[in-house]
Amino acid sequence: MFTWKKYIYEVYREKSFSKAAQNLYISQPSLSARVKKVENEIGFPLFDRSTSPLQLTEVGEVYIKAAEEIFQIEQRVENYINNLTTLKIGNLSLGASNIFAAYVLPPIVTDFKKKFPDVTIQITEGNTSRLESLLSNNYVDFVIDNYHYDSTLYDRKLYCMENIFLAVPRHFEVNDSLKQYQLSLECIQNKDYLQKDFPCVPLDRFADLPFITLSPGNDTRIRADRLCREAGFHPHILLELDQQSTAYMAASTQLGATFISDILVRQLPAFENLVYYKLAGDSARRQVYFYYKNHKYKTRAMEEFLSMTHLTNLPSV
Repeated sequence: MFTWKKYIYEVYREKSFSKAAQNLYISQPSLSARVKKVENEIGFPLFDRSTSPLQLTEVGEVYIKAAEEIFQIEQRVENYINNLTTLKIGNLSLGASNIFAAYVLPPIVTDFKKKFPDVTIQITEGNTSRLESLLSNNYVDFVIDNYHYDSTLYDRKLYCMENIFLAVPRHFEVNDSLKQYQLSLECIQNKDYLQKDFPCVPLDRFADLPFITLSPGNDTRIRADRLCREAGFHPHILLELDQQSTAYMAASTQLGATFISDILVRQLPAFENLVYYKLAGDSARRQVYFYYKNHKYKTRAMEEFLSMTHLTNLPSV
């Protein structure tokens, strides 16, 4: 019924078949045939052809009013799609653990908002189990995590390579004999330790120290236990905490040594009363990814955000 509404509306606007046909770049007989087809479908004429200029019939008035409403709906949809295309509107939901929500996402989100200020961004914090559940149930578009998600369910994009340091209170005597392994603050900020020839400290030298670790089940704790086991000792644990930042602050009180991400050390002011060491072994390095569901439709906002997550902190070759 409304397939040819544009043609009928032009006849109504011009009140003439010949002028409407000229505006539409079609012949007058072709235009008349299309209008007649709609009138036959409706069962009533739309125009009173006995008047000059052409006038609408009662049914024609109802048809034109309905056509105008359809035009408005089509325009709203077109505007919405255009706004989505240009990201004048849109939503983006991100999931992250405490360290990534606090220290990794903010600069990326800031750059994204500068480019697309009208897109609404929401960040949800949680542990890996909660984040994967949120991603699986489409509550978030992306999750940034250093845990490996099921590749049959999720696609991923590498963000960076994360390294685990050992941070040791400076007053412990063991530091005096390990100066050649210690990382300067400049070295940490410049990422000089990423060079393959940069020396890794023998972890067994710290076997007698007290340790502050994360809670069992945390990936950093699992890796720390593995590193100690490979070095031939079981750490003497004073405290078990839930967040790396909390463990880092506790270590800064000179209470004990802790395993800490280089991302956190670079983002926070390094403590002068701590000594930092690079560690050897695969367990001391892990990849950080942005994960998203397989086969999920990626909105323009998702595509643009993903394009802004540049690969950084990759190992030197």
